[in-house]
This record gives sequence, structure tokens and C-alpha cells, in this order.
Amino acid sequence: MNTKKIGFIGGGNMASSLINGLITSGHSPSQIWVSDTNPDALQSLVASLKVNVTSNNDELVRQVDVVVLAVKPQIMRVVTEGLDNAAENKNVLFVSIAAGISQRSLTEWLGEDAAIVRCMPNTPALVLTGATALHANKVVNDDQKDLAENILRAVGISIWVDKESELDAVTAVSGSGPAYYFLLMEAMENAALELGLSESTARLLIQQTALGAAKIALESHDTSAELRRKVTSPGGTTEQAIKTFEDGAFSTLVSKALHAARDRSIEMSKELGEK
Repeated sequence: MNTKKIGFIGGGNMASSLINGLITSGHSPSQIWVSDTNPDALQSLVASLKVNVTSNNDELVRQVDVVVLAVKPQIMRVVTEGLDNAAENKNVLFVSIAAGISQRSLTEWLGEDAAIVRCMPNTPALVLTGATALHANKVVNDDQKDLAENILRAVGISIWVDKESELDAVTAVSGSGPAYYFLLMEAMENAALELGLSESTARLLIQQTALGAAKIALESHDTSAELRRKVTSPGGTTEQAIKTFEDGAFSTLVSKALHAARDRSIEMSKELGEK
């Protein structure tokens, strides 16, 4: 993979995170290209990461083996239409990390022969602990699948899904998921203040507890339900808190929230594909 040339159209936070992860894992900055309309963003990338930059998307496509489409979903069509001409004589892989843009739309804009991998990363990729699901169209070969997977692994874990429709569920679970944990942490912080803890003490305790719980879950073979049972002593304080959650239909509310996020992801794909 280190011999492959990788291009990023869009030099925002997610692209910067991926580039940083690639360089940290041994990819040469000289093999990385970035295109962006913001000259300040390009100058910053040159100064901090020593990558190649351009404001011309076609030039970037002609230089690289894989193009990571890291622009806002609302401008994806404008950015991608016509790129197939620049890639005409090359077996270029296109990797989209934009939420809500279907492979059908990307194929319409990039051409029927375009090799496309659609990804759903999440914001913890910014601190190299992301979770990304990927789906490839039928044009993508095995080497290109490995390349796409390795790029996303530079910022966390990456897994393949069998059907593109599963990415809507992934969006609801891990794509939007960090916000759910932040909401719980926010609610716990507010309650901790009511219980008499200082803001700094409450925040640090809650953040470390969230980190520790996630670490236990990652390193254990037990299910989440079993882990919860193991730390819930009969008649104890944890049991009282869990019972209160359950009395408030916590699981039902979580299910409704994830279904709502999944449904909105489907709606966005339709809306964005029409623009």
C-alpha cells in the first residue's frame, strides 16, 4: 500500500485525520495529494504534513491510484461530475466518506465503469479511534478493497458490510453514535452537579468512566448485557440506577432513536441524490 498514490478531494478535518493516520502508519507524504478550493487549508497541510497540494481536481485524479471524496454531501455532485474524464485511462478507485450519497448517485456522476467504495466513518477518527463500515460496488477488485480498508484502518477499525442498505443502519449506530454517548455524559454531568460535585470533578470522573467501560467491553468476550450483570450487585446502588433507567423505558427510547436516525439516513440519500 505504501507505493500507492492517494488523493483527497477536500482538505477538512476528516481528510486531515486520515492523512495523519496514513503518515503515522508509514505512508510517505510524497505519495499523498490533496485538492481544495481553500488556499489557506492547502498551505496548512503543506506546512504540517508535507503533502502535495493542488486546486485542480482533474490534476489530482490524474496523479493518484485512489481518490478519497471528502467533501460535503451537498456539493458532491458538482465535485464528481466530469472526474471520470480525468480517470479515463486509469484504474482509479473512488472512496466516498460523505454521508447520504448512494453508490447509485456516485455511479451516475462518475460513470458506469467507476470503481466505488462507499464508507461511513465517525468522528472518533479524528483521534485515531474511529469505526468505519465500507461497501464496494461490483467494479472494485480485491486489491482495491484492501487499499480502501487500509486507508480507513489508519484511523481506527474498518469492517465490510454485505449490502449497501446496511450503511443506513451503520449511520444510526456508529456514525451518529458518538453524540448519543455525549448526551448521556452531559446528563450525568448535570446530575453530578445536583449531587454536589464540582464541574471539573464530575467531568473527569465521567470521561474516565466512559473510557474504562469501553476498554472493558473491547477486551472482554462477554456481551454488553453480561458485563452489565457482572457489575450490578443485587440490592446495591447500581441496581437502583438500572431499575430507574428501565422504568423510564430506556431501551425502547434508544431503539426509537436509532430507527429515527436510520430513516433519516434513507431520506437524505434520496434528497441528495436528486440534487
